[in-house]
Parts: sequence; structure tokens; C-alpha cells
Amino acid sequence: MHFLTKSVFLLFFIANLVGCDSQVNESNTARRTADATLCQFSEGECKQSVHNVTISLLINPIFAPSEKPLQVKLNFSEPVTNVDVRIEGRDMFMGIIPVKLTSAGSKSFSGQAIYGSCSSDYMVWRTIVNFELNGEVKSTWFDFLADNH
Repeated sequence: MHFLTKSVFLLFFIANLVGCDSQVNESNTARRTADATLCQFSEGECKQSVHNVTISLLINPIFAPSEKPLQVKLNFSEPVTNVDVRIEGRDMFMGIIPVKLTSAGSKSFSGQAIYGSCSSDYMVWRTIVNFELNGEVKSTWFDFLADNH
């Protein structure tokens, strides 16, 4: 039975390593420039619309470096409450990174985050935003590429 436990753990560990491939290849480079669905902070705020509310996200430094402090700024077109933000890997589990926010009114929020690096050259992160609008919980997300030089 002890052998079975070790085997399951080893398989889980190997499966997680496969998702974070250490080989740099041409398809990753092509995806880096071709995925127009990702936020491009070098071009300005990334925007989403939820129930007629525009939410803008900006991360600084704009190239979203791994293992460095990031400034996360959110702006809403309407007053909202109970804003909650977290960052997660989009395509693979890299943990859940909560973003502790401070508010400058009911439309503007900021916080700081830091996430780890992946050994591949292509890691997409997802910023998940939950908030209340007129007593109803709403959600959206923003996807962006880490280390996007």
C-alpha cells in the first residue's frame, strides 16, 4: 500500500512538470504574438463590460514580470462594492494569488501581487474580478501573458 501512495504522488508530480515545459519552441513564440485575446498592458488598460459596467485593469510594470511586485489597478464605470480579485494560472494550476485591494472611492481600486515563474516561455495568468452591483454579485476575468517583453 505504501508503494501505491508513492506511485500516485510521483505520477501527480510528473503530470505537473509536463504542463510547465522547459523547452522554448517556435510555437510558443508564435502564440506569444498571435493571441489577440490577451491583455496588452503596453497598449493601455484592458477592458471588459459586465451588465453595462465597464471594468478596466492595468498592471504595472506593463510587461507583467514573474517574481516581481505588480501594481494592480481596477476602475469601474459605476460605483461597486465588495470587490475581490485573485490571480490564477489560466492553463495550469499555479496556486491562487489573492490581491488585497485598497479603494479610492467606489469606482477605483488598487493592490499589489506577485506570482511565481514557469520554466516555459509562455505562461498565461488570469485575473478574476468579483464585485457587487446593486446587491448582485458579478464576475469577469482578464487574461494576460507573464514576462511579455
